[in-house]
Amino acid sequence: MVKKRAPALPVRLSPTGNSTAATEPPGQSRLGQAARYGLIFVSIFLAYFPVLQGGLLWDDSSHITRPDLRSLHGLWRIWTELTATQQYYPLLHSAFWIEHRIWGDAMLGYHLTNLVLHATAACLVATIARRLLLPGAWLAAFVFALHPVGVEAVAWISEQKSTLSAVLFLASALVYLRFDTSRKRLHYCLGAALFVMAILAKTVTATLPAALLVVLWWKYGCLGWRRDVLPLIPWFVFGASAGLFTAWVEWRFVGARGSDFDLSFLDRLLLGGRVICFYAAKVIWPADLIFTYPRWSIDAHVLWQYLFPALVIASAAGLWFVARRSRGPLAGMLFFCGTLFPVLGFLNVYPFRFSYVADHFQYLASLGIILPATSGLIVATRQLSSGAAGRSLIPATLVIVLGVLSWRQSEVYTDEETLYRSTLARNPNSWMAHHNLAKVLADRPGGLPEAIAEYEASLRIYPDFAETHNNLGNALSQIPGRLPDAARELERAVQLDPEYAHGRYNLANVLSRIPGKAPEAVAEYQAALRIIPNFAEAHHNLGITLAQMPGRLPDAIREYQVALQIDPGLAEGHNDLGKALSEMAGRLGDGLAECNEAIRINPNFPAAYNNIGIILSRMPGRLPDAIAAYQNALRIAPGYAEAHNNLGSALAQSGRLLDAIAEFKIALKIAPGFADARVNLESALALSGRPAARQ
Repeated sequence: MVKKRAPALPVRLSPTGNSTAATEPPGQSRLGQAARYGLIFVSIFLAYFPVLQGGLLWDDSSHITRPDLRSLHGLWRIWTELTATQQYYPLLHSAFWIEHRIWGDAMLGYHLTNLVLHATAACLVATIARRLLLPGAWLAAFVFALHPVGVEAVAWISEQKSTLSAVLFLASALVYLRFDTSRKRLHYCLGAALFVMAILAKTVTATLPAALLVVLWWKYGCLGWRRDVLPLIPWFVFGASAGLFTAWVEWRFVGARGSDFDLSFLDRLLLGGRVICFYAAKVIWPADLIFTYPRWSIDAHVLWQYLFPALVIASAAGLWFVARRSRGPLAGMLFFCGTLFPVLGFLNVYPFRFSYVADHFQYLASLGIILPATSGLIVATRQLSSGAAGRSLIPATLVIVLGVLSWRQSEVYTDEETLYRSTLARNPNSWMAHHNLAKVLADRPGGLPEAIAEYEASLRIYPDFAETHNNLGNALSQIPGRLPDAARELERAVQLDPEYAHGRYNLANVLSRIPGKAPEAVAEYQAALRIIPNFAEAHHNLGITLAQMPGRLPDAIREYQVALQIDPGLAEGHNDLGKALSEMAGRLGDGLAECNEAIRINPNFPAAYNNIGIILSRMPGRLPDAIAAYQNALRIAPGYAEAHNNLGSALAQSGRLLDAIAEFKIALKIAPGFADARVNLESALALSGRPAARQ
């Protein structure tokens, strides 16, 4: 409730009756405090040691700074382009930008950063709890540090958004609590700056001003309009604006829309109650933690689903009654539910497509349960035991058990295959885990059959996800004789999502390999380019398809040139443009220049050397250079049948028939059906006077 109070009281009393100026408990030396802070870091590094050996998971590659964003201009784009990064969290992606400058693609650096941020957040928890004179401040910090529900946020590189924003959230709260007693403008401005930074790292931290009001109510039993509420109004305005903006970005660019999000307001109320109960249960009893939990079916016609919001209301009412004696439990519940508000279902967030709950969503909110629970535990142990050893036994046991559980949970996050197989063991209907496991298997030699089976399993559970059809189509396209099946899957992908540019691009790639389908392939490439005009690979592959169609070589050249304007470093584009230009009258020199540029970009590009050889062999006096180019191609790719054949032709033109015959034979050994090589071999044998029948 809000009451009018004098705005400038120099000192206010805490719930214990102590002056708020007494912000540190007596009897602890600075050295002892430093040792405890150090122990938090050490315990986290021990519990999370398996993570240090981990690699990339799910969307980590989308968070680690892409090559096109690694320059200073890329840093500018991170702040000024909504779609430059997966989510518009510019401070987070600036941090990733700096980290990539330091250790590049070494995963250890990113994991160490997350551990340091998590440890710093735990130390801030201890500092805030001690400032508030809470019993069990250090225990609360260790429980937060080692609770296994935090593993997902700490072990997953992408969730640096959670650890970084938590540090800024807690630092802002600490500074604001100092402002509450000092009323110094410096403290207010610093707290506000940290709050803005927290939101720029992850928008769910917009709940901080509400959390601060809860803490102030807990401390003083009432809120003053001028002293407590008014200073936080700008924070509320900024936080609400940022939250609505992020919700719009999620809807517009990330994909948080469609049938998966069609819930009535009553459905959302039922969902919110169930989410709160679920998270509270996981904090109290952290068993069966899963990367992706089963996605609930929310149905307002099912009576038992009303039990969850009813339980939340009953708990709040009970704690309100208890608040006459102790406001702590109700304050904790208000903090817990309020901090969870952005992910209770009233706003659409993209992960709801997979599950309505995820451990990392309650990374900060868990403090609403941890702080009151640890305070109560310490008070209870003090009453039950008078000895220091007895008072320490239960808290120490709790911390050790949580540390062991976090170690075991951390092992799940060491690599993608382990993560997804562990998820499927507990949630076999996770279509996302089937889909992502298939992506891992598809990149493994010999893994395509199992990958295809996993994609098909994913589609049996969720048949309307365009990306799964797309990926299944790509996998099938690599199996001999499965191009028609691949085309059907890719056609289904673009039916489900007509604006799926990469789906159309992949469909075009498959159609271009099916005889007679080149015009349809061209149409799909053009459709993809209408959606993404600067899609360099689509321009390039459209050029390849056009080059194979009668009379379309000039059009192919234009597409290659557009692709290279977008991506000048596309070596394949320079090579194919060079080949196309060399087939135009009077353009041999231009073609040679483009192929040489391809070699400059990629010195180990056998096809470019082969094309250079073809061009040089058509230039007067350049046959020795052509031979050298073919030899360079074969040095890189000894099994390159076309280069062996072309080298044989150049050697034959130089009068080296025996060497030419040897090259033609190698080409035929590599590719027995290579008709040009067989004709060339027979001609060389005839010229040498060695009958083909004797070979």
